[in-house]
Amino acid sequence: MKVLNVTKAQPTQDGAGVNIKRIAGFDGKSIDPFLMIDELKSDNLEDFIAGFPAHPHRGIETFTYIIKGGFEHQDQMGNKKAIRAGQVQWMSTGRGVIHSEMPLADAKQGMHGFQIWLNMPAKDKMNAPKYQDSSERVLPSITNRSGAKITALAGQWQLEDQQVSSGLNDLAGDGAICDITMPASSSLQLDLSHFGKVMAYIHTGALKDKNFTAGYMVTIDPQHPIELHGGDVESGLLILAGQPIKEKIAHMGPFVMNTQDELAQAVRDYHAGKFGHI
Repeated sequence: MKVLNVTKAQPTQDGAGVNIKRIAGFDGKSIDPFLMIDELKSDNLEDFIAGFPAHPHRGIETFTYIIKGGFEHQDQMGNKKAIRAGQVQWMSTGRGVIHSEMPLADAKQGMHGFQIWLNMPAKDKMNAPKYQDSSERVLPSITNRSGAKITALAGQWQLEDQQVSSGLNDLAGDGAICDITMPASSSLQLDLSHFGKVMAYIHTGALKDKNFTAGYMVTIDPQHPIELHGGDVESGLLILAGQPIKEKIAHMGPFVMNTQDELAQAVRDYHAGKFGHI
């Protein structure tokens, strides 16, 4: 396996003061087609209780995955859903979305989850918004002989001679995301050579390789075979893969467009109420 880069997630805050760790790639190059990976992991209610009150987006896709706890999502399209442990939610915000994500009452025992942003190609940024979640189904998974398990969150995945599809195959940049559980001393091999960008974010434990510890993201050359080996305890990691969009990015807060003029128009449209209301 060829490692191209190792990045440590940095502590920051978002929403109404939620403590998170973030890897950002708003340069449009380092993690393209992804823009941002936010991890919320805390057993302290004060770190997340304020949540993410109503706010706008344009030009991106948001992907939420909950490992522990849960949020209630609400948006101007009329969606109001509880997203709990083991579930995902995807929004293609297109020309404009207003949404909120607030902790569920039973999340008081702790929270662990991700919000991941993907860039939308310029030709799609003003499309109508879309929403989808997995609240009414179980995410599919496959397990190899060593006990390593892939849970398909988005896209299609293959583990040795087994294949699995998440049912969510429309992410920008042909994005695909899975959660891998690695029991102690387990191993797996992946062929992801059909992707242009592949990254592994370790969220639990540590794998055998010294670079694979919780809170780090490793960028991997997809043209080389990918081998992962479990460490001394069970570990978990996300694999994020996709095709780089390779377009210029103009970014301001919740808006990601291609030019400064487009950003200014997004702000005007939002203040004019064109994004709608919850």
